[in-house]
Amino acid sequence: MTDSPKKYGQWVAGAWREPEQGHYQITNPATEEAVGYAPEGHAAEVWAAAEAARDAFDDWSRTEPRERAAILERIGALISERADELAPLVQAETGATRRVARSTVLAAADRFRRCARGALEPDTVPFAPHPVTASTLAPGALIGATAVRRPVGVVACVTSHTFSIAHLAGKVAPALAMGNTVIAKPAAQDPLGCLELGPVMKEAGLPDGVYNVVSGSGPITGEALVAHYDTDMVSFTGSTAEGKRVAEAAGGQMKRTLMECGGQGAAILLEDADDDTFKSAVMAVSSAFGVHSGQIRTAPTRMLVHRSLYEKAVAALTQYARDVTIGDPVDDSTIVGPVISAAQRDRVEAYVEGARQEGARVTVGGERPALKPGFYVTPAVLADVTPDMTVAQEEVFGPVVVVIPFDDEDEVVRIATGTPYGLHDYVFSGDTARAWHLAARLRSGNVGINTAQRHPETPFGGSAGLHAYSELQSVVWSS
Repeated sequence: MTDSPKKYGQWVAGAWREPEQGHYQITNPATEEAVGYAPEGHAAEVWAAAEAARDAFDDWSRTEPRERAAILERIGALISERADELAPLVQAETGATRRVARSTVLAAADRFRRCARGALEPDTVPFAPHPVTASTLAPGALIGATAVRRPVGVVACVTSHTFSIAHLAGKVAPALAMGNTVIAKPAAQDPLGCLELGPVMKEAGLPDGVYNVVSGSGPITGEALVAHYDTDMVSFTGSTAEGKRVAEAAGGQMKRTLMECGGQGAAILLEDADDDTFKSAVMAVSSAFGVHSGQIRTAPTRMLVHRSLYEKAVAALTQYARDVTIGDPVDDSTIVGPVISAAQRDRVEAYVEGARQEGARVTVGGERPALKPGFYVTPAVLADVTPDMTVAQEEVFGPVVVVIPFDDEDEVVRIATGTPYGLHDYVFSGDTARAWHLAARLRSGNVGINTAQRHPETPFGGSAGLHAYSELQSVVWSS
C-alpha cells in the first residue's frame, strides 16, 4: 500500500500552520495524479508570516556575520544530503526530467554555500577624511565617513514555476546573508519543495520567523504579501504582466523591488560562424526544447540567423526536434517532458497555430503527441517568422523556437531589441571581438558569446546579488 499524498501547512514562525482555507491539489504534469496538497492561502496567514518575520528581524539583523554564514553553510549541506529525497518531489511537481530536477536541487545548495561566503564579505566602504568649512549647521572640521551595507528588512520573495527551489534559493540565500528576514510565496503549481525547505532551515539552526512560506492557488496570497506594510522589499520572478502589477502595488508604498520578468531571448548567428560555432549555436537554441520543456525565461527562443546560413540553421534545428525523445520524465532517456499544466499546454499550442495563421512555416512539431496521461507538447520550429508576428513578440514559455533571417548587423540589432524584453541574449560568431562589440548594442541584462552557459558571479549572483538585498547607510563623524 502506497502512502497517500502529503498535506502541507503554511510554514510560519518555524512551525506548520494549518491553513484556514484548506488545501488544493498539486498535480504531476506527467501522470496527472496528485503529488501532494498545498495550503490554500488566506490574508490572515500572510499577516501572521509578516508579523513573525518582523519580530525575528531585529535579532537576525544583529547576528554576527560568522554565525549567519555557518547557518547558511549548514542549510546548503543539508539540501545536498537530502537531494535524493528532494529531487523526486521537485521532479514530480514540475514535470522536469530527473536530471534537471536533481540539478535544480543541487543548484539551490550551491547558492546557500556561496551566500555563506558572501555573509563574510566586507560591508563597509571607507572614505578619506575631508576638510569641511564651517556652516550654519556645524563648525568646520576634518570629516570622516563610511558607507555601510545594512539589511533592508522583511523581504517578500515571489517565484515562478519551474526551477522552484533554485529560484527561491537565489533570493532567500542572499537576503538571509545580508541580515534580512524572508516571506516566500512560491508559484501555485509547484510550492511543495519550497515548503520542505522550512524544516531543513530550522534543523540547520535558522531562528524561527526568519524564513516563512505562504502558498495559494489564487492571487490573494501574493497580493496580500506585496501590500502588507511589514514587507520592506519585493523580489519577484514571473511574467511581465504580473511583474507590472507587483511593481505598481509596491510603488504605492515606496517599497524596494528586484524584478526578473519575461524573456524572449535572441540567439544571433553571424555569417562568419565556422562549423564549431554553428553547432554551438544550434545546441544552445535546442536547449529551449530540453530544459524544463522550454519553460525557462533565459532560453534563446528566437534564433536570428544571417540569411547565408538561414536554411542550414532551420534544417539543423528541425532535425534535432524530430530526433529528440519526448516522454516520461523519470525515464533517463527522455529529453522533453511535459509542460507544467493543461492550461500551459493549450497556451503553447495556440501560439504555434497562431503563428501558422500569420504565415509562419511550421517545419516540425506543435501538435499534441500521442502520450497519455500528461501535458505534452511536441517541440516546434517555426521558420519564415517576421519580427512583428505575435510568436516573435511574446513569451511562449514552451518548447518552441522561432527562426528569423537578417542581412546585416543594424537589422539584427533592431530585431533583437524590438521586443518588450531584455533579459538574456546570445551572440555566435567566429570573431569574438566582433561579438563583444555587438553585445554592447543589445539592450539586454545578460549576453552570452558563443555559449549558453552561465557564470555564477554575474548579477544577480555573486556580490551584486548580495548587495541587491541591502541598502547603503552613510555614517559621518568629526575627526
